[in-house]
Amino acid sequence: MYRDKIGVIHGRFQGFHNGHLEYLLAGKSRCEHLVIGITNFLRTAKSERINSLDNHRLTTQANPFTYFERMEMIRLALLENNVKESEFSIVPFSIEQPELIFNFTPKNAVYYMTIYDDWGREKLRILKELDLKVEVMWERTESQKPVSGTLVRERIRSGGNWEQFVPASVARYIKTHDLEKVIKDYA
Repeated sequence: MYRDKIGVIHGRFQGFHNGHLEYLLAGKSRCEHLVIGITNFLRTAKSERINSLDNHRLTTQANPFTYFERMEMIRLALLENNVKESEFSIVPFSIEQPELIFNFTPKNAVYYMTIYDDWGREKLRILKELDLKVEVMWERTESQKPVSGTLVRERIRSGGNWEQFVPASVARYIKTHDLEKVIKDYA
């Protein structure tokens, strides 16, 4: 049935959108249990390595949601898509400080990822340096991304249509918890 027992996938998920859902479901289709790592989990991460490749990724504006809010969005989206809660875990994932990764994820898992840019290639290098089994599920250009968190946040800030880019459960969560205001406050 599944090729791998445990898979690990990671991302910032600021906020969770349909492209993230595609990524997680592709990872889940390969393993019995998927560990989902949330990077920049404190929203205050500092990394010269990250800034040299993508100076937007660690800005306050790019990180309006807390770890808990992102965890809930992911959980709700997976449940909405018929993934049983017993088949996934959500944990911090310190790609900013790779030496901490094994505090949260198992070494013997398969680490799934996708690549869209130089930062994705750098993360692949980091994980391979940790001697992990890494599987790149796909590599696409930035223009081939189905949607981005930046687009969703910009649409929310401008009052544009953003709900079409996120799972229905995520749209409800954002609205119910008044997170549109949070995004606008982080502008």
